[in-house]
Amino acid sequence: MLRLKVPNGIIDADQLRFFADSVEKYGEEGGVLDITTRQNIQLRGVKIEDAPEIFDGFHSRNLTSFQSGLDSVRNMVGSPLAGIDDQEMVDTRELCNALNDLVSLDPVTETRGNPAYANLPRKFNIAVSGSRDDYAHTHINDIGLQPCPHAETGVMGFNVVLGGFMSIKRVAESIDSKMWIPADRNSVVTLSEAILRIFRDESERKDRQKARLMWLVEKYGVDEFKAAIVKEVESYDRGVKICDTQPAPTEAFERRELLGVHPQKQEGKSRVGIHVPTGRLSQKECRAIAHLAETYSDGEIRLTVEQNVILPNVDNNKVDALLAEPQLNGDSRLKVNPGNIVGNTVSCTGAQFCGLALVETKANADRISRKLDEMITVGRPLRIHWTGCPNSCGQVQVADIGIMGAPARKEDPETGKKLAVPGCNIFVGGRIGEDAHLALEPYKKGIPLADEELIPELIEIIKNEFGGVEK
Repeated sequence: MLRLKVPNGIIDADQLRFFADSVEKYGEEGGVLDITTRQNIQLRGVKIEDAPEIFDGFHSRNLTSFQSGLDSVRNMVGSPLAGIDDQEMVDTRELCNALNDLVSLDPVTETRGNPAYANLPRKFNIAVSGSRDDYAHTHINDIGLQPCPHAETGVMGFNVVLGGFMSIKRVAESIDSKMWIPADRNSVVTLSEAILRIFRDESERKDRQKARLMWLVEKYGVDEFKAAIVKEVESYDRGVKICDTQPAPTEAFERRELLGVHPQKQEGKSRVGIHVPTGRLSQKECRAIAHLAETYSDGEIRLTVEQNVILPNVDNNKVDALLAEPQLNGDSRLKVNPGNIVGNTVSCTGAQFCGLALVETKANADRISRKLDEMITVGRPLRIHWTGCPNSCGQVQVADIGIMGAPARKEDPETGKKLAVPGCNIFVGGRIGEDAHLALEPYKKGIPLADEELIPELIEIIKNEFGGVEK
């Protein structure tokens, strides 16, 4: 696997075509592309001997894979509607790019790869939200920046939440750091640098299970950690002032959908969200999206943490033509208006490519979500997340229904003995947006993954917990 850095999840048609070309030699099954839950891209099937040529292609297209994995700051997540949203509070694009340069651009050589942040105690995640929708999911990031105006001055800024993460030993929701900063580049970069410096130098390095930021914040205490950050920021002498957390907006607000056709703040323009089943793209589908982007959105493509794509800046008088394109109709997997379950299914890599996964996730998630949409009606988008193991790369704890690979046993009808079979634990009740909440404990455990076992369980949960009605 080869993972990129795609700050704010923005790519273009030429880059997407290059991704398809890069994996073509590995065949249709192995040479695929995954959109990740960090608005990022992973190329599958790449062999080491082919990497130099691919890297050259990346660099000629202003892309890099430097510090995209291991104990580094991972891809910068921002708003997929940055710059086109009529309810935007902060345009996250410049900030995500600035943070990406902080951690992966060497200030001395001005080349990619920054040794100062290449060996952290553990991986580190940053999310910059641009609106009350919180499309960046700040509550599960080490640093989450939530847009909020200063109560007295009206200056737009960010309330800072810290410590959200998921791992095999612990899952934690981010907490209020008691800090607010202005939403300008200098303040955002300076605060993040201060937190990273303290995390790098003071976090646990003997026990990796305790090497995430939350453990360090708890070791300090929230007030003491804030004091340490304020002192660090002041030592940089950049004129950055940290204020206390500001009151978040309280007016009624409903999180908006990213799939489908929606008006932009630019007159005469719309954004069109296209569903990519479980975030996996074939070479043909990469080229199909690239063609649509070149034809309708000036080549620009936005990725979402739900593993889908958005074409921005589509002329309203061309929307019908876009929706009629063969790449979005017939037997194409790419749809603008998928079902409420199919369109909101998220999946980790699964056992096909990941040695940690206990079960295959992508194929199961796609098949079962389609069967559920055929069998039951639910009155709103229903988010079902799949993850192959307790590391929860598929983020099951944030989902309406989360399915995590786990041991299970099933009776053999011939012998009457219980045999080990692929199975899962089911989580229920996770929430995203302003009312974010993690479902930390399994709702049911040890359910066999076979359709005849799992689907009835899911139907009952959808009926009892989400008002679903069987067709």
